[in-house]
Amino acid sequence: MTTALVTFSGVQKTYDGKTIVVRALELEIRRGEFLTLLGPSGSGKTTCLMMLAGFESPTAGEILLEDKPITRTPPHKRNFGMVFQNYALFPHLSVADNVGYPLTVRKVPKTEAAQRVAKALAMVQLEGRDRAFPSQLSGGQQQRVALARALVFEPQLVLMDEPLGALDKKLREHMQIELKELHRQLGVTFVYVTHDQGEALTMSDRVAVFNDGAIQQIDAVEKLYETPANRFVAGFVGDSTVLKGQSGATQTQRCEVLLPEGERLSGVNVNGVAPGAPVVASIRPERIEAHFGAPPAKANVLQAAVSDVIYFGDHLRLRCALPGQAEATVKLPLSAGAQPAPGQPVWLRFPDTHLRIYA
Repeated sequence: MTTALVTFSGVQKTYDGKTIVVRALELEIRRGEFLTLLGPSGSGKTTCLMMLAGFESPTAGEILLEDKPITRTPPHKRNFGMVFQNYALFPHLSVADNVGYPLTVRKVPKTEAAQRVAKALAMVQLEGRDRAFPSQLSGGQQQRVALARALVFEPQLVLMDEPLGALDKKLREHMQIELKELHRQLGVTFVYVTHDQGEALTMSDRVAVFNDGAIQQIDAVEKLYETPANRFVAGFVGDSTVLKGQSGATQTQRCEVLLPEGERLSGVNVNGVAPGAPVVASIRPERIEAHFGAPPAKANVLQAAVSDVIYFGDHLRLRCALPGQAEATVKLPLSAGAQPAPGQPVWLRFPDTHLRIYA
């Protein structure tokens, strides 16, 4: 037995025999983890979730639950909870009857069903609303009813497809924290689909980044953010400042970048760049040091000019013009005490441990 609850083995999906939506997917979902499938529209993440739920069938490969194939098991026999963006509540049923519906289908005795419904509603903080109808609830409350319904029959896996997409920003952020806490309390395996990178980083134990039908990287959130495996992940997860150039001297783990204006920077050689190849150097905006006045007596420094200063509440975001490059974004904590102004010269230092160089 593996520690994986679910295993995708060589799973492929095509709808028309030509375009491959999911290609040769190898994925292990660990028992009790909060795994997010993250990616742009059309990257294959929702198709992957729908195949796991049983609403779509793989064209090739096998999906295993606790080492047993479930590829041909119908959705209602997989015993998974599902939460969708549109909630899919029955408008003519009360909150209690909506939540209790999976128990009715499973012919759970009425007394036990009532206890389980009460427990599920308490879990999502909707005690006292059991007799209300969906139309009498706010969007956030309807979402909680959908979540209670997915949890009431104690499934071993809960699948969520963009469940917070219809909520406003503040409520969505509040629900993210509540979902994470609920996951911690219950220990149930959550598989969550979103295209919102902030949501993925806030809630997940691990994130699988999808693009073009394949997983580009699957990792714990800190590793995904700090050490992206390729240019796509670096660009899609979080903000990055990007410099284009040509590789100079290279080693297995280090690499030099020659910029068009003649400057040289060194950084981490992520995917085995060869000397003389066109490269992209990428760094997180909060890792760039901004020095006003004299240049720092350190390596990896470029001269720039502040083109814009944007106030973000907890930090300032500087847009800096660099010769021959797209604008660099720098995050400056308010505690730094600097008050830069547009047009001001600035020295930007790119620490080599955080500058990642991609072929």
